[in-house]
Amino acid sequence: VQLQASGGGLVQAGDSLRLSCVASGGTFSGYTVGWFRQAPGKEREVVAAIGWSGGTTNYADSVKGRFTISRDNANTPVYPQMNTLKPEDTAVYYCGTGPRWERSSAVAVGTVSSWGPGTLVTVSS
Repeated sequence: VQLQASGGGLVQAGDSLRLSCVASGGTFSGYTVGWFRQAPGKEREVVAAIGWSGGTTNYADSVKGRFTISRDNANTPVYPQMNTLKPEDTAVYYCGTGPRWERSSAVAVGTVSSWGPGTLVTVSS
């Protein structure tokens, strides 16, 4: 199943954004979900991930304490909340499904089989 991210935009440092992720050609049912970002000239990285039931989460060190990811159950979309944004958070953000019926730690860039369009987040200083 391919996921499409939306909700990005231009914000100032310290602002918040809530992104959303919808499924195309399938459902979220049972999938782990990851949020990824790719800044210009850098590799795509995992920002946050959530397990299939929502019971486990993982965050990159750079966003811990500022970003949260949640889901109501195995079938619902995922909504990452980004607080206290910094200029270094500027990137194109993507969501993608990882393995099914797994914990959040199973999510990696290499586990996403199909990438949808991302959403650009630009944080000005």
